[in-house]
Amino acid sequence: MKTESNGLVQRLAFWGIPLSVGVMGLKLVAWKVTGSVALLSDGLESTVNVVAAVVAFFVIRYAQKPADSSHPYGHHKAEYFSAVLEGVLIVVAALLILQEAVAALPNPKLLDAPVLGLAINSLAAAINGAWALTLIRVGKTHRSPALQADGHHVLSDVVTSGGVLIGLVLAIVTGYAILDPLLAILVALNIIFQGWKVISHSVAGLMDQAVEPEEEEAIKQAIKENCEGSLGVHYLRSRRAGAATFVAFDLVVPSKMTVGDAHVICDRLEMALHKALPGTRVTIHVEPENEMAHGNGVEI
Repeated sequence: MKTESNGLVQRLAFWGIPLSVGVMGLKLVAWKVTGSVALLSDGLESTVNVVAAVVAFFVIRYAQKPADSSHPYGHHKAEYFSAVLEGVLIVVAALLILQEAVAALPNPKLLDAPVLGLAINSLAAAINGAWALTLIRVGKTHRSPALQADGHHVLSDVVTSGGVLIGLVLAIVTGYAILDPLLAILVALNIIFQGWKVISHSVAGLMDQAVEPEEEEAIKQAIKENCEGSLGVHYLRSRRAGAATFVAFDLVVPSKMTVGDAHVICDRLEMALHKALPGTRVTIHVEPENEMAHGNGVEI
């Protein structure tokens, strides 16, 4: 099951490369046809999409490598580095757009062949929209930060294209050419915000952020339902690293319980946690009832 999941994530990451190249080509054709600085800005962002897609593919492949002597806990966190880089690239794209837009403010001009140019850009936006939703959905399902970041990046591109199309239609209808560069500036500010969100989320993952509340509740419930024979659990810790979830806790047992009986309880708990959250790495410290807890963690 895990192998199938990894294969799907890798395939999507790979096909993101030719797709992003194709979309970039369509947008640059739209810019050439119209001469619009806003469409040029949209195309510049797509060049960053291509770089990001290539980086995401290779990082995802690396992150899915099995644990080894140098990385006994696996390579999962590599995906967060990709996501951080993608966030930085989003911001760089926005700065490029701002540069082009500000330069065009003193001498704005109306579009050439607007209908054809907008039609081509609309097609590129539609392709990007479908692809972005696919990446985000699969990234969440299979816990791939890099795939989710790529999806959100592409989605920000769709928002950009939508805003550009609406603004350019207004510019054509009203005859106000200044709307073209002004629109590009607004789009750039929105892209900077999206890039910051991607970066902050990824940095949180690198800092061993705790699992989501609903996942923590599933962990607690699995432990409560399967710790029969013990005296309880305390010092529960959990964290997320890419596709992997790490759970550790102390299992308190009667002082006279045999090692074999304690091991049976541990096996039952591990199986329950794997069922509740597939891919979970579980560490259980067994201690007799007369020993003090090792910390002030959550008690169950």
